[in-house]
Amino acid sequence: MLSPNLVESDQASIAQEAKQARASVQPPLAQNIRRSLRQQAAEFLSREDAVLVAHYYVDSDLQELAEETGGCVADSLEMARFGFTHSASTVVVAGVRFMGETAKILSPEKRVLLIEPQAECSLDLGCPADAFSKFCDQHPDRTVVVYANTSAQVKARADWVVTSSIARDLVADLSAKGEKMIWAPDRYLGDYVKRQTGADLLLWDGSCIVHEEFKGEVLSNLKKQHPQAKVLVHPESPASVIDLADVVGSTTQLIAAAQRLESSFFIVATEEGILHKMRQSAPDKTFLAAPTAGEGATCISCARCPWMKMNDLQRLISALQVGSGEVSIDEEVRARAAVPIHRMVEYGRQRA
Repeated sequence: MLSPNLVESDQASIAQEAKQARASVQPPLAQNIRRSLRQQAAEFLSREDAVLVAHYYVDSDLQELAEETGGCVADSLEMARFGFTHSASTVVVAGVRFMGETAKILSPEKRVLLIEPQAECSLDLGCPADAFSKFCDQHPDRTVVVYANTSAQVKARADWVVTSSIARDLVADLSAKGEKMIWAPDRYLGDYVKRQTGADLLLWDGSCIVHEEFKGEVLSNLKKQHPQAKVLVHPESPASVIDLADVVGSTTQLIAAAQRLESSFFIVATEEGILHKMRQSAPDKTFLAAPTAGEGATCISCARCPWMKMNDLQRLISALQVGSGEVSIDEEVRARAAVPIHRMVEYGRQRA
């Protein structure tokens, strides 16, 4: 069952914001210019006592810079945890707004900078805090489980925050205790978890503009062209795509599968920025982005998140020069949001 919340005007607004983000992405720079910018950025990070945490979906230059300067490349939760445990007084986030907020929730005493403050997430945009809170109020008997891809305000309304790596296990455990749940915001991930666990989930009607673009029929045809290929799929994808997968998992789980599996050829259904890390970790293997073409295709994203691609070296240097993009969260909201996040961290620790 889906919640009747995401109206056509909401979808049009998200598509328009994605279009504007795509228009602001800088064209590729020459290699010598990129090398010079990376050196400048590294110097600024050192000067500002800052550590760079980058998501797998951002530009490869930022991923490599993070690793070269003692930062990390990871999923959203590990980015926040890394910033929390690192000694640097400033955490610079190469990602989108909710990632900066999560880092600030866990590290309130640190300065947290977003490389690009306008970098959004369609899942976050599609789950406004006021509307979501009202929806929860209509179902007071249900445990509220929200995905990490949400605002601090939405997290503050939740009982649990989850990442894709623990969503299925957590929901299964809660269901075994007889709990009925609200799930938000990604309906595809929620549907996958529901099918896997049989849990009673009321799904918020949101989606990721990147993963929603993958097409099952076209992927099936591509598999026929490459029968030796293993298919790696993020569970934010439609069921027709998930059903064709050899491995379904979070970004970290998909990278691990690419290293672990014996196949030398992979078709990957998630944001194409992950291919850089996969090629780094398994240089002897071939990785091909899953298709986003086919019937009903709009290519809003074409497997490239426009907001992630707004992160670049020039914006990083600018943020460090002037201290722009600093994340600020109301302390009451931050404290309430920290409760389900710490609950999630502890759950993951116990299962490790």
